[in-house]
Amino acid sequence: MLSRTADHLFWMSRYVERAENIARMLDVNNRMSLLPQKTQDVERQWRAALDTMGLLELYRLTGKPHQPSAVMHFMVLDRDNPSSIVSCLRAARENAHAVRGTLTSELWETINATWIAMRSFTAAGLEGDGASEFFEWVKFRSHLSRGVSVGTMMRDEAMHFMRLGTFLERADSTARLLDVKFHELGVSNRRDEAAEYYQWSALLHSVSAFEIYRRVYRDVITPAKVAELLVLHRDMPRSLAHCTEEVYELLLKVANQRSAETERRAGELAASLRFGRVDDVFEEGLHEYLTGFIDKVGDLGNRISNDFLVPLT
Repeated sequence: MLSRTADHLFWMSRYVERAENIARMLDVNNRMSLLPQKTQDVERQWRAALDTMGLLELYRLTGKPHQPSAVMHFMVLDRDNPSSIVSCLRAARENAHAVRGTLTSELWETINATWIAMRSFTAAGLEGDGASEFFEWVKFRSHLSRGVSVGTMMRDEAMHFMRLGTFLERADSTARLLDVKFHELGVSNRRDEAAEYYQWSALLHSVSAFEIYRRVYRDVITPAKVAELLVLHRDMPRSLAHCTEEVYELLLKVANQRSAETERRAGELAASLRFGRVDDVFEEGLHEYLTGFIDKVGDLGNRISNDFLVPLT
């Protein structure tokens, strides 16, 4: 496969996944901001969300306050923000259009229809219950895109690069979401039991893991078990362990003469999660562990670009 084609497929999937993950993070932040709390606590939550996505400095340049409505507009509709949902869906559509002949007509139409519908959304649609409905729509369109790709695309290199982009992006996003939310919801910041339960359950809902948590642990929600589920549980679709295992397996399928070191690093990372223990993670420090993981995922992304795609400049 031509590196240019692989590059478009890889980034098409990454941008669709990124739009979904941003919607998930904004949704959980929006829900938490509705809890009774001080104004400065709400602003801190939204500032932390921007920081975890690496957008805090860019947002400061806008001069807007860290209020829910302002941050949501920046993260949803601001076309000058390259990581806003509208920018991600536009980039996904542009990448899909560049390789339209490689995609099935059903997949192209799904991605194109998502972008057409996205252009009609306005700031007024994010008010009240509209925000939650919009975030659900973004997640649904992302699910639909993946479902159509699985149901209509051949299991060839095109599909492998699409899935590679999806799982690499998902691993990075889950780690970032887990990091910022554990900082916000840490034991030292506990309030009352009801609020604490709502906050942890909102985090699990944000990664579609609430029902899975109940099935696996059949117990009250505790920080250590949430971390174990989202970091080390291989059967959890959005866990770090599952995502890195998928990345490693996909790299083996598209391997070339230059990718041996990339495969080794991906396999090493997947193995460390497969055989890791949550006690060791907390002994190192969850923030330090997740920061190191994000750096390793970033390194894998750069290596994949150099080995298979159009090298980053």
